[in-house]
Amino acid sequence: MQLKVQDLHVSIGKNDIVKDVSLLVGNKQFVGIIGANGCGKSTMLKSIYKSLKPQKGSVYLDNLDVLGTAPKKVSQKMSVVGQFNELNFDLTVFQMVMLGRTPHKKLLEADNKEDLEIVHNALVRTNLTEYKDRSFLTLSGGEKQRVILARAIAQQPEFLILDEPTNHLDIRYQLEVLTCVKQLKIGVLAALHDLQMAAEYCDYIYAMKKGRIIAQGTPKEIFTEELVAALYDVNCKIYENPITNNLSFVYQL
Repeated sequence: MQLKVQDLHVSIGKNDIVKDVSLLVGNKQFVGIIGANGCGKSTMLKSIYKSLKPQKGSVYLDNLDVLGTAPKKVSQKMSVVGQFNELNFDLTVFQMVMLGRTPHKKLLEADNKEDLEIVHNALVRTNLTEYKDRSFLTLSGGEKQRVILARAIAQQPEFLILDEPTNHLDIRYQLEVLTCVKQLKIGVLAALHDLQMAAEYCDYIYAMKKGRIIAQGTPKEIFTEELVAALYDVNCKIYENPITNNLSFVYQL
């Protein structure tokens, strides 16, 4: 399934946050969005998954007009994993993941054998089977993020949006979340703050600054010391790790 975003423009108050952004995510492609805090990454993603209404532009999943389609129907194709997942009420891990089945069910429709199997498989994929009866509110940040990912997987999406899903997570949880997502083999659009992770997991990357796309390409094409300096105002040395063949970054103020 292909995601095509064309001329997306989002204003909040009198401020233009996302300025005529166009991007493409190919079938089963993992695409990253990088840029400093406040550059418009999250606002752009929110407008794509209908949490914010853009002033203009179009978003298509294959032939599905995302902006012009009911949220429930969009949720049958697209799921979202964000960075803030606090609740004011408590559910078990199993109940949280079961919420992922909501887009596929009628109002007050009971959970069936297929739903239970799908949720079980989502818990297995995210290594959460031993947590299924735990209270969501008692979990650590990394554990909560895996539950949110399991809920997204239970939606059986054909496309996944990640809004800085590894923010505030330690290295183990970052690797667990992104590795699990990569193994889904579906289209992914992810805002990422860690350039090392972006270089390792992304097939293609867009760089944002002040609401605009200023560069795009594969990790080895896009990552230059000049671009990192332009985006983050830091000096950076980039080299290719001879063991992994991935890019590595050394920063200096």
